[in-house]
Amino acid sequence: MPKIDASKLQLEETVVQVRRVAKVVKGGRRFSIRALVVVGDRNGHVGFGLGKAAEYTEAIRKGVEDAKKRLIEVPLNGTTIPFMVKNRFGASEVMLKPAAPGTGVIAGGAVRAVMEYAGVRDILTKALGSTNPANVLEACIGGLRELRSASEEAVLRGKTVEEVVGKKQAERLALAAAAAAEQAAANRAAREEEARETRATSRRGPRERGEGGDRRGGGERGDRRGRRSAS
Repeated sequence: MPKIDASKLQLEETVVQVRRVAKVVKGGRRFSIRALVVVGDRNGHVGFGLGKAAEYTEAIRKGVEDAKKRLIEVPLNGTTIPFMVKNRFGASEVMLKPAAPGTGVIAGGAVRAVMEYAGVRDILTKALGSTNPANVLEACIGGLRELRSASEEAVLRGKTVEEVVGKKQAERLALAAAAAAEQAAANRAAREEEARETRATSRRGPRERGEGGDRRGGGERGDRRGRRSAS
């Protein structure tokens, strides 16, 4: 699988778990912070990473950098995945099943973060066995890595998409892909507009934001003091 350039994507990040861990050495225990981070563009690209450091912010930064190096591309069938898949990592097993439009993301914890940041909006999931977030994330990402779209499967078989899934299903897939692309573009535009408004608000001064005058002598309180001294 070719490596994905994270600098060309508009990635968002979320922290799945942050906890303090200890390593037992000859002189005692050495404590550090471990952070599990999920990044994605909500449009078919997602990855997760693990970072360890002595401070929380540094551990999260390392986790984000690790996640950007491990990005994968998820083939989407409209707002869901093409077919059901199960994957196991260690003692954790994750089942991912396609769902009808309007179902939503039926998942919890680490799996929900991966699905949302991958751009999947309708899916049924189930985590079996161990609930260790690190193992659950590995199993979930491994299952997504096994998915193939109808066009990719058709290329592997040397056939057309209609020959693989049928004419009606191929038309439904094309319509679902077009609708998902429009929705993703609208969501991206909304996030960019919100980010611009946030930057514009932060750049404006306190008087432009309506926060009053100077703390010492400006505003109504300063005028009152001026009138008292004049009288």
